[in-house]
Amino acid sequence: MPHDPTTLAAVQPLDAHNRRLLDTVHPPEWTNPAPPRGGYQLVVIGAGTAGLVTAAVAAAVGARVALIERGLMGGDCLNVGCVPSKAILAAARAAHARADGAASPAEDGAFAAAMERMRRIRADLSPVDGAARFRDLGVDVYLGDARFASGDEVQVGGATLKFVRAVIATGGRAAVPDIPGLADSGYLTNESFYSLTERPGHLAILGGGPIGCEMAQAVARLGGRVTLMESGGRLLKNDDPDAARIVHDALRRDGVEVLASARVDSVSGGPGDLVLRITHDGAARTVNATHLLVATGRAANVEGLGLERAAVETGEHGIAVDDRMRTSNPRIYAIGDVASKHKFTHAADASARLVVRNALFRGRGKVSALVIPWATYTSPEVAHVGITAAEVARRGDEVQTITIPLEEVDRARLDGRTEGFFRVHLRAGSDTILGATMVADHAGDLISQVTQAMTAGLGLGKLGDVIYPYPTTAEAIRKAADQWRRGKLTPTAKAALSVALRLLR
Repeated sequence: MPHDPTTLAAVQPLDAHNRRLLDTVHPPEWTNPAPPRGGYQLVVIGAGTAGLVTAAVAAAVGARVALIERGLMGGDCLNVGCVPSKAILAAARAAHARADGAASPAEDGAFAAAMERMRRIRADLSPVDGAARFRDLGVDVYLGDARFASGDEVQVGGATLKFVRAVIATGGRAAVPDIPGLADSGYLTNESFYSLTERPGHLAILGGGPIGCEMAQAVARLGGRVTLMESGGRLLKNDDPDAARIVHDALRRDGVEVLASARVDSVSGGPGDLVLRITHDGAARTVNATHLLVATGRAANVEGLGLERAAVETGEHGIAVDDRMRTSNPRIYAIGDVASKHKFTHAADASARLVVRNALFRGRGKVSALVIPWATYTSPEVAHVGITAAEVARRGDEVQTITIPLEEVDRARLDGRTEGFFRVHLRAGSDTILGATMVADHAGDLISQVTQAMTAGLGLGKLGDVIYPYPTTAEAIRKAADQWRRGKLTPTAKAALSVALRLLR
């Protein structure tokens, strides 16, 4: 099965690293298996994180499983998402540290070296998601386009696969806005950005969400000129406004031109000579750039699956599912970016583990019961779990909020990294954690402690009982617990304690 042009276009240049990647996640000589006469207990469509975990767990418990992938196994996360982006961010942080924090510090060749390092690491990691490994796990791996033939049959590569249950995990892609001239501009998305080998002369980015902010900072720290445009009034619209403000200021210090409330009216020209006509704060202006990255959101991959033949309906987030991830066809489930508002790798992983129980063992696990954090890996990082700042504002006095600035945390002061905070939202009158935001180096790691507490039903007081190594940034969590306890010490309680102390002998 030779590589098709679409697959090759997503993996450039065809150097030794990328050839090694392709040989693992889309082997050119792969032969699809023959379907068993009795069919499959589970057919999984899509070999990104959601599909891979579903197939592996189902095979481990003894199910006959087929896994179908039309492109690259590993999906967005391995090939054009989490793995390459975090590798580039790490290289950019290293360049920034070598330059002692100066804007646009990187020497010529730093960007190319970062991209080459990313390709090497991506290829090194790829066997975990590769076709051979899943075959060895007992999964029948099919490479090709999947299409439902009926409510219990899928066709791929001329074969028909009968199933008892199916899981659709086809993921998503970049959502491209309808802007005059954009379609002919040679724009980049996350699917093509990681094929760059030379640093853009001037990178324009549409979208101030996590992808836009991360890549803006990375390219700037690797010596590139960057203009980041966001149509809304601020960056990171789903995060705490104070957290977004810190990221905005950090990007500007790194040399990024940040334009909030910026609408792109038209695009002309092509790669190397792009002209963006925009309206910024009500005034018309022009942005000239060499490259344009579109990072304005995600769209579910539902086309070409023959959903109508399987009586599977679509909805707001892609394929419509109930709280147990079941579609309008009770034999078929959908998980991950194709069906969820939480378009994160870790959310896909968690829902995959849940869907195996629900689909194969009549489980009743609910997606709404999952406590799902998220993180943006800028410097500083922004991590969040639970209710958002908008929900806090809506609930008003029902929520008590405690904020610990990093300036009050010794480790942050010692590191000279005091720009940030830990903010926790509690149900008023209790220590029940409703949500939290951390802005700090390694915030994505630190938020896990709060996520664990919320999952286990532990309150902030229990987190305050934990002994934290000194000095660590995690002490911000203990300080928040101490502040909550001080708030419980009412005048009446103080008076009672005073009486008790007078009786001390």
